[in-house]
Amino acid sequence: MSSVILRGGTVVDPIGGSGVRDLAVRDGRIVAPRAGERYDREIDAAGCVVMAGGIDLHTHIGGGKVNLARLLMAEDHRQGVEPIVLPGNALELASCGTCAPGTLATGYRYVEMGYTAAFEPAMVPSNARHAHMEMGDVPVLDHGAYVMLGSDELFLELLAQGGPDLKNFDQIRDYTAWTINASKAMGVKVVNPGGISAFKFNQRKLDVNEPHVHWQVTPRQVVHALARALKELGVPHPLHIHGSNLGVPGNIRSTLETIEALEGLPAHLTHIQFHAYGTEGPKKFSSAALQLAEAVNANPQISIDVGQIMFGQTVTASGDTMRQFAQSGLANPRKWVGADIELMAGCGVVPFRYREQSFVNALQWVIGLEIFLLVKNPWQVVLTTDHPNGGPFTSYPHLIRLLMDRPFREEQLAKLHPEVAANCALKSITRELTLEEIAILTRAAPAKLLGLPDRGQLGVGAAADIAVYREKADRESMFRTPEWVFKDGVLVAQAGRVTATPVGGTHFVEPGYDPIIEKTLRRHWQDRAAIAFDNVAITHDELCSCCNGGRLLPAACFSGDAA
Repeated sequence: MSSVILRGGTVVDPIGGSGVRDLAVRDGRIVAPRAGERYDREIDAAGCVVMAGGIDLHTHIGGGKVNLARLLMAEDHRQGVEPIVLPGNALELASCGTCAPGTLATGYRYVEMGYTAAFEPAMVPSNARHAHMEMGDVPVLDHGAYVMLGSDELFLELLAQGGPDLKNFDQIRDYTAWTINASKAMGVKVVNPGGISAFKFNQRKLDVNEPHVHWQVTPRQVVHALARALKELGVPHPLHIHGSNLGVPGNIRSTLETIEALEGLPAHLTHIQFHAYGTEGPKKFSSAALQLAEAVNANPQISIDVGQIMFGQTVTASGDTMRQFAQSGLANPRKWVGADIELMAGCGVVPFRYREQSFVNALQWVIGLEIFLLVKNPWQVVLTTDHPNGGPFTSYPHLIRLLMDRPFREEQLAKLHPEVAANCALKSITRELTLEEIAILTRAAPAKLLGLPDRGQLGVGAAADIAVYREKADRESMFRTPEWVFKDGVLVAQAGRVTATPVGGTHFVEPGYDPIIEKTLRRHWQDRAAIAFDNVAITHDELCSCCNGGRLLPAACFSGDAA
């Protein structure tokens, strides 16, 4: 039994209500403060901004490709090993660089910025245990993952068998539900719909309405079938879409066609900056941020995260083998890894350095910021860098300042490639995001999109995940080092120093399905997979063990009719 009261802070909570007030915590939950009540700890939060703990909806922190990135970037690790002072003044070497930090450093650095949850966006069913074990080794943070579907051969085979009318849709829906259950996922991610498989058949591109050379199904069919399945299953997080033609000039057409293919179904378009490119201008590469923003503004059922690029060295890690192969010639340093993952997915890891004086990189930076500032409803946008693909998550405080401080943004813009700085639309955008909007982008909206009603807010009954920031005009400095961070009511960081390392919990959903689908799955896994079917599904006990004994946090599915 423990209790804390934060007195006189400026609470910024778009869900529970904002204003100067006391915030009380008892036994890991927010409670109503009562006059005369005694608390184990009392904190003077006057002059501070109090927010819910940050939630990173899309960050690559666990699984095979993350480990490949760590192995590939050995020089980054040698430069980035640092001692972390733990409770009791114990020292621990948090291995691990800045581009793809190890599990320990990942947890510490997130917590030191006020984040309390992070979600891995690309878990493969055959490698789900590994992904959960890595996430479970990340201290403090609650976590979860989205399982990959849509380029696996069984899904494409079923889609082809169902024909244009999807006569076997019940089978596809049950396969989707079984996969989520078996891998203990929070939702489904589709990467380059059908494209990872098409690459294995020697296709080097796959447009939204272009047939897969073998299965003769299109990305349009893949996206619609998965989005419909998740809605009918009542999975809170809509289909998480890494669209076709990532990074290709003119791919705004693919993005708009993907939205059209959904036919009004809810979906989340991820790292959308990489999918908002036009072909105007002498270099045939231009910003399509306005077109993208107009489409999002016109479709309230669509949400996005931006995948903002940040200048400097990073490493890109993706299941999109087709596009990573195409970009491998730009690797910096000159090395890369590509891999096939059975009949399920793929993997490409390519190091990259974003440069201010590169026309393309400068325009990518501009496009991301334009999207943030042109989408009208902040509840449709989540702040990400697609860590590590656009840049490390540790750059979030800098990104927040860019969004909140126009003069600072203009200073940074002036450093870029002169053609970009002189001609981009960003220079004429006057909007500066407010603290309330930042709280939505980094807390409230991710919680809502994941179906976590007790997270991302500070109302009575909510989980006591709290970040307290000293009010500063320099928003980067402010969000870099909060004064206090609480996880489930436990003080885990103070003034940039980790004070406790509890094990985080695991979020997942368990949609219902007809078990008859297991006959089809058993035949498929026995004939074509490396793992015996009976060993695929992860039980609750095993999940708890994989995740270092952390709490299991199943999220409720809603009625399909209420979606």
